[in-house]
Amino acid sequence: MPKKSPEDGDSSSASVRLRQVLRDSPAERGWQRSREIELGSRSMGFAALGFLTLVPLLVVVSAADPEHGRGFAQWLGDGLGVSGEAREQVGQLFARPGQVLETTTAFGLAALAVFGLSFGAAVQTGYEKIWELPSARWYARWRQVLWLAVLVGTLYLTATTTLWRHSAAGTLAATLSAVLFFGWSQRMLLGGRIAWSAVLPGAVLTALGLLGLRVFSRLVFSPLIASSAVTYGPFGTFLVVQSWLVGVGVVVFGGALAGRLLHEELPRVAQVLRPRAWRRRP
Repeated sequence: MPKKSPEDGDSSSASVRLRQVLRDSPAERGWQRSREIELGSRSMGFAALGFLTLVPLLVVVSAADPEHGRGFAQWLGDGLGVSGEAREQVGQLFARPGQVLETTTAFGLAALAVFGLSFGAAVQTGYEKIWELPSARWYARWRQVLWLAVLVGTLYLTATTTLWRHSAAGTLAATLSAVLFFGWSQRMLLGGRIAWSAVLPGAVLTALGLLGLRVFSRLVFSPLIASSAVTYGPFGTFLVVQSWLVGVGVVVFGGALAGRLLHEELPRVAQVLRPRAWRRRP
């Protein structure tokens, strides 16, 4: 058998060390954790539940303000950050505010509210998987009710307020509000089992991720809505909106997961840097 040269041994050991470094890196741990919590399928479930249960409820809530009368379709266009032509295509998916109130029954509204709780339960389960916590007891369902009410109220305020779209200060205030909401969401849905200091990095990353998604939507989804509407009609617009909701789900769960990894990694980095700082002192 031919003997291995020293160069072959060095390259083999280098590749082994490289694999070991990659295996222990935060990126690899994040990839493994995202597979364990099934980030992709969980985000698609987020999008499906959001469109089937939460979106109809928000359509009714937005239509209940005749003074502003913007409706959920216009709010969704603002959230997507798409062009005026694409917003018109999105508007065709939903009825006008007046028509919504005329066709809504008390039973339909109650059904939407009940089904909307499944959306809150899906978000709660995702957070519990991220933090590896056991499922909450049945009597803690009131947390889902409160979270859903705060979510609808927050989206209603953003739908009827135009200040955040016209000034940098408004955008900053909206971003800080998003950080506060997503941090509070984890605290509320997890029953306070995770400290504020632990959930805050994920809240910041989620808010920044939503800003990035809005820029991505303007560059990609805006022309895609226009072309899909010509080719497939309203169904093509629906597919694009559904894809955007999948992206929102990835940001919500992925931001929380990245926040946990960052929270766990910061103490390790501090331990590595502390001895080096002491060595540099005279």
